[in-house]
Amino acid sequence: MTLPYNFSPGPAMLPPEVLQQIRDDLPEWKWKGVGQGASIMEVSHRGKAFEALIAEAEQDLRDLLAIPQNYRVLFMQGGAWGQFAMVPMNLLRAGETADYLVSGGWSKSAFEEAQKFGSTHLIASGESGGYKQIPNQRDWTRSASPSYTYVCSNETVYGNEIHHLPTGLNSPLIVDASSHFLSRPMDVSACGLIYAGAQKNVGPAGVTMVIVRDDLLDRAPNSIASVFHYKHMAANKSLFNTPPVFAIYVTALTLKWIKAQGGLAEMERRATARSSMLYDAIDTSALFTAPVSKADRSRMNVVFDSGNVETDAKFVAFCEVRGLMSLKGHRVRGGMRASIYNAMPIAGVEALVAAMREFEASF
Repeated sequence: MTLPYNFSPGPAMLPPEVLQQIRDDLPEWKWKGVGQGASIMEVSHRGKAFEALIAEAEQDLRDLLAIPQNYRVLFMQGGAWGQFAMVPMNLLRAGETADYLVSGGWSKSAFEEAQKFGSTHLIASGESGGYKQIPNQRDWTRSASPSYTYVCSNETVYGNEIHHLPTGLNSPLIVDASSHFLSRPMDVSACGLIYAGAQKNVGPAGVTMVIVRDDLLDRAPNSIASVFHYKHMAANKSLFNTPPVFAIYVTALTLKWIKAQGGLAEMERRATARSSMLYDAIDTSALFTAPVSKADRSRMNVVFDSGNVETDAKFVAFCEVRGLMSLKGHRVRGGMRASIYNAMPIAGVEALVAAMREFEASF
């Protein structure tokens, strides 16, 4: 059976090899060839097999990103919205201010959520320009000595991406990397904390990976609930409470798949090939346009439109008939959005480009 191409922004498509392994493990999970007497959805997170799996998943993530030893890797729950709160809860010290760059809807939400926990400062915003361009670092208005500086390195809704992380900061850099996580190499040592929901490039919804530098773990007051406390979760190896076992298992399989494909260098090569093909088709089209500045375009989330709401809706329906699914843009901006994460084959983009040309020719 040929499956449709799923352009959903998340939860997103998974590699076919991973789906096959999941199907095989559903009746009875086999860890290293040894049956566990239960489905992967039924095993205990306290069992030796699952403890070994989560430890191996952490090591694979460390290998892929070359994570230094002075960083902890956490598998947490709550998604990005949870981290919008947990970051200031753990890192924003009393009497200090946190700097936020607002480059899209998600960083704006993070900025607003952080205000519940302490003093925040807006260093720059792209909202007045419709988030079509990421504010240049030279134009930022920074605090004198912030607790941290927060950025979202890929804005899923508006389709922009920070391709080079800011440098020369006088505070730890906090990065919401959810929508491009593991699609390219990242210099972890340049960041104080990186977090990412798995449901874009790495797995299903339910688990959020947090990579945090050791020295930042001591910032959090003891009054924070244990399940939200980075240091407490690190001390318990992400197993303080029942974790999302199935989501971590699928993430572990996907990490293995990424390594087998050639790692992050290969993921970046594929991301560049997919996005270049799609943006080239849009830029040469007489009907469709991509609003984001070329220097800031996301390689994961390509937003485009025809300039007419009815035409956009017809195109989305036209694509669905051809097995090109979930292309409708986010409700706040409309148009179309093609999310082309790690698991999207180049054939999916070729099919979308062919549909664009066919639709335009008949329009």
